[in-house]
Amino acid sequence: MSVKITLNDRHQKILRATIQHYIATAEPVGSKTLLEEYNFCVSSATIRNALGKLEKDGLLYQPHTSSGRIPSDHGYRLYVDELMTRDDNISRQVEKHLTHNLRPNSWSFEALLQKATQILASLSGYIAIISLPNSGTNQLRHLQLVQVSPKQVMLIIVTDSLQTQSILIDLSTMQKHENQEWLEEELKILSKFLDEKLKGYSLAELSLLDWQQIDREFIQYTNVLQTLVRELTGYLQQSYTPSIIVHGVSEVLRLPEFSQLQQVQMLLHLLEEEQEQLLPVIFEFSPGVNIKIGTENPLESMRPCTLIAANYKHGEIPVGSVGIIGPTRMLYENTIPLVQSTADYLTSALG
Repeated sequence: MSVKITLNDRHQKILRATIQHYIATAEPVGSKTLLEEYNFCVSSATIRNALGKLEKDGLLYQPHTSSGRIPSDHGYRLYVDELMTRDDNISRQVEKHLTHNLRPNSWSFEALLQKATQILASLSGYIAIISLPNSGTNQLRHLQLVQVSPKQVMLIIVTDSLQTQSILIDLSTMQKHENQEWLEEELKILSKFLDEKLKGYSLAELSLLDWQQIDREFIQYTNVLQTLVRELTGYLQQSYTPSIIVHGVSEVLRLPEFSQLQQVQMLLHLLEEEQEQLLPVIFEFSPGVNIKIGTENPLESMRPCTLIAANYKHGEIPVGSVGIIGPTRMLYENTIPLVQSTADYLTSALG
């Protein structure tokens, strides 16, 4: 809804109470409940009139004519943007929890992300998703060539996110070396040369380098460089789409919002089989926390859900995303700082 809705103080309080009660109970909220549990110093008729006005504005609706009201997607949006009070204590608690349970210096970064996703799902009670760093933005930290057979060399790449990749290079097109020890020495020299030349470039930038200039600087290794370029280019073309780690599906499927089998199947198919569609939704180059509520989600299978996501960074560059998927009846006050704190922690760990 594009029209800006202005609510007076009473209507704001009644909308806030209605949403908070529905989030806590999953039961439609009526005027009697609000009067008894939220100490409104007005009559039941006044509350009914206010609920009717909020329904007319599209912020609440009645699932059945005889029932109370529940929030619409637009009602949740107004609540998150204007009425909600974030619990900053959650941020401090999450930071302590992550610091206590994670050991960035003793794990690979992917193992760290796996554990962080488990913790995020456990703390939130929803589906936690974390994307692995986008390898196109990772910088080369170390490169080494290791001979594995007389005709094969292993190219080992280590990035600044501590991801390690290996590429097997076939040297059968080169002239055979009579002295294999000398070949090993040559590979060490070439490794050192390439390591010094390429260190600090992102993997995306490597595909744009003037390899002919590098070739001219080290002309005697033309064949190896050409093979290296072909293999590295092929690897880069396959490595730009990060995978997504998912935890917490079994817990969230117990919620009443996911009682319909078809809805559950669509969401599971998205998480398991269509991650290439999910990634652009959770990984956006925008600051702060990104919140998509219900119909704001571009993917049909996510429209019964809310997505809360925030990027983690390497330096100032976003390289991956932390997200939570749950019902629109989500405890936003806790979940938003939970996602932000986890993203901040991963930024610190990656740095």
